[in-house]
Amino acid sequence: MLDTNLKHQLKSYLERLVAPIELVASLDDTQKSHEMRAFLEDIADLSSKVILLQNGNDIRRPSFSVGRIGEPSRIQFAAIPMGHEFTSLVLALLHTSGYPPKIGEGVIQQIHALQGQLCFETYLSLSCQNCPDVVQAINIMAVLNPNVTHVLVDGALFLGEVTEREIMAVPTVYLNGAPFAQGRLSLEEILAQLDTGTVARNAAALAQKAPFDVLVVGGGPASAAAAVYAARKGIRTGLVAERFGGQVLDTMSIENLISVPHTEGPRLSRALEEHVRQYDVDIMNLQRAEALIPAAKEGGLHEIRLVGGVQLQAKAVIIATGARWREMNVPGEKTYRGHGVAYCPHCDGPLFKNKRVAVIGGGNSGVEAAIDLAGIVSHVTLVEFLDTLRADSVLQKKLASLPNVTVIKHAQTMEVIGDGHKVNGLVYTDRGSGEKHEIPLEGIFVQIGLLPNTDWLQDTIERSRHGEIIVDVRGQTSLPGVFAAGDCTTVPYKQIIIAMGEGAKASLAAFDYLIRAGSGT
Repeated sequence: MLDTNLKHQLKSYLERLVAPIELVASLDDTQKSHEMRAFLEDIADLSSKVILLQNGNDIRRPSFSVGRIGEPSRIQFAAIPMGHEFTSLVLALLHTSGYPPKIGEGVIQQIHALQGQLCFETYLSLSCQNCPDVVQAINIMAVLNPNVTHVLVDGALFLGEVTEREIMAVPTVYLNGAPFAQGRLSLEEILAQLDTGTVARNAAALAQKAPFDVLVVGGGPASAAAAVYAARKGIRTGLVAERFGGQVLDTMSIENLISVPHTEGPRLSRALEEHVRQYDVDIMNLQRAEALIPAAKEGGLHEIRLVGGVQLQAKAVIIATGARWREMNVPGEKTYRGHGVAYCPHCDGPLFKNKRVAVIGGGNSGVEAAIDLAGIVSHVTLVEFLDTLRADSVLQKKLASLPNVTVIKHAQTMEVIGDGHKVNGLVYTDRGSGEKHEIPLEGIFVQIGLLPNTDWLQDTIERSRHGEIIVDVRGQTSLPGVFAAGDCTTVPYKQIIIAMGEGAKASLAAFDYLIRAGSGT
């Protein structure tokens, strides 16, 4: 089941096991059970501290639990955790054995303090790059608190459950049998939902912070570069972000980051955060900015007001809030988001196996999504507003070769329709004839570009008609002492490597501003 290279890697990890652990398998005579048995036997053969038992009686088959010998197991895999979830398995083995997770003492105390029985179920797909963060976070909770249990369920393996619970997006998390959350979540975000006192404690701590020399707003590549460059100058640096990693977290494959032939968004995001944490940067994650309050006089303190009312002060501000998926803004889209309307074909595509879906958008992202989905679903309809596709010719040729893809051009999406629970169709207008048409389907993947996250700035600084922050060659905005970088600005070509460079440039310009204003520390 495991190839030689993977066995070698896993063996080196298993050498770190602290206490013996047991894997208890619940199997039947299906092909997937045979595959899981071979998978688990390979793991057990690699370490004397891993004991494999095949007498499990769980109702989900195939599945297996991970636990210390002599203790009730609190982590269960109703999946063969390959692909993105292989790391989740490795960490579950290590942490269950007693190898400490890499989290702060404050977070550990929060987990220990959780009361009541908390039974989590996470539905995922093995191709989802967002799912491992959720799985690993809840697994850590299960390891550290005996009141917490966690079952991760491969939606493609247990389609009956997915259909019964009407799950159409991953990751989807249930707590004690009821819906709890959907989409990417960090450990801190999960704890904040469980521990309602977290918000008040964080707000009180934020309110006590002294003014920063440079405050970076955002959590993506541009903000990470800006924070590193500022901290290296020895000035008081803060970084406030709604989620560290930003849009990169939703990027499947990155192959144009020079010197890094291939990586994935979540992996790059973790590397960015680790790099920033090597410096004296005050990272304030899970905090959303809602207003910029300019300094009363030039050289004074700018203020960033966060949701909840807390205000942070800084001599210079660097805005790097990035962009988000552009929505269709048609009736039914918000109603059925997560119930047929999706934005990540890699994550949610496997849930639509053998179903009919539409892709909205004929650029590279849309055509790539249609090509990927065509190998999973029964039929793909690509809907493009213009009369020609905008994707690269090589992608268009590949798309045209697929027998289960229909392309509709010169069409305006008008409405997402459903039965009150999930999507069952799409209405579009032929822009040439004006006729309305309805497409029966079960899923809609929206791929129509990005919108800058700048609405919260309102009229405080100058923006383009597209909402992008207008910056000069140094990243300076129309407001002295406020700089901007990355996808939220007018700088062309929204690329990770460009955002990094722009973040560094804006940080250097901010430092130069502080020196010339006599405000540097």
